Amino acid sequence: MSVSPQTILFAQHGMTDLSGCQTIARLAYALNLKDTLVVAPEVHWVRTLFYLEPLIQSVQAVVSDTLSQYPDVPIRIIATSMGGVLWVELLDRHPEWWSRVHSLVLLGSPIGGSHIARMVDPFGLGIGIARDLAIDRSAIAQKITAKIPTLVVGSDCGNGHDGVVSVESTAIRGAEFVCLSDVSHPDLRIHSAVMKEIWKFWERMG
Repeated sequence: MSVSPQTILFAQHGMTDLSGCQTIARLAYALNLKDTLVVAPEVHWVRTLFYLEPLIQSVQAVVSDTLSQYPDVPIRIIATSMGGVLWVELLDRHPEWWSRVHSLVLLGSPIGGSHIARMVDPFGLGIGIARDLAIDRSAIAQKITAKIPTLVVGSDCGNGHDGVVSVESTAIRGAEFVCLSDVSHPDLRIHSAVMKEIWKFWERMG
């Protein structure tokens, strides 16, 4: 982009996403925001099997560099699954960013803690990334949603989950919440119903 963008859209992929940043970036571009720089940090799917902290550090470096290049440009964030957990951690560590954040959109992110992760690591022994994804981050997410307009999109494919993440674990007090029906966890990154909800949310914000 030869001239300064009007907004920056950070798009973050989730765990074991073999397409890496490509799918979530396609969603970001499909939303067709004018004069927008799309930044989709790649953390590589193999690394998502281990620990969250190196992933946070990797994305933090990309975000810090981008914000320093465009110090006056507002940002939007869309993150799916583990990517949403990562961004909640990032925003908690960087409240100085909050005033620049137009909106935060979380797609199927287990902010309340992943029930599958608790099954993998029931005693909190630190088995790969299961230890990190099992943590309930609701309290820190609520601090963020009190200051940053937030949309949470979950899906119920039956029995209260999207096939991977429970609807209950995605909800955050203070955020707008939409529960779709029969949209699988991977499809939350690409489904037209998700794009429609994101646009409705942005339009309500003006």
